[in-house]
Amino acid sequence: MPTAVRGDITTQQVDAIVNAANSAMRGGGGVDGAIHRAGGPAVLRDCIDRFPDGLPTGEAGWTTGGDLPSRWVIHTVGPNHRAGQTDRSLLTSCYRRSLEVADELGARSIAFPLISAGIYGWPKDDAIAAAVETISGARTAVQDVRIVAFDEGTFDQVSRRLA
Repeated sequence: MPTAVRGDITTQQVDAIVNAANSAMRGGGGVDGAIHRAGGPAVLRDCIDRFPDGLPTGEAGWTTGGDLPSRWVIHTVGPNHRAGQTDRSLLTSCYRRSLEVADELGARSIAFPLISAGIYGWPKDDAIAAAVETISGARTAVQDVRIVAFDEGTFDQVSRRLA
């Protein structure tokens, strides 16, 4: 079962943090930009080397954590609800695939943002439900799974959903 954490995902002391990336895998705004800024140029270099053609929506892959406290960044491309990508299975795939990648890496702790709930406009209540349901139902060796909320309101919503 995941736990809710209020804070900045880039400061989480975990094996891997999850980046809500865009399909180009070259950095961006929101969580993506914050992770690239905090991780430094090594994260972008690894994205370019490992994902020359980017990643499709719902897929996940990993890079170094660079200057972050986490060893790895697991990048996943969430659906852009505002652009008409409303298939919920793409959103749940992001959580499932990220945990599968974490298992491949041997990660025992991971921190997720709310994927697609920011600029991509997925309705927040459903974004939280998708995260909690998918993580809770996943078969994984990861022992510490966190959903990191940047603001108090989102933290309260995630905490209520987990209760």
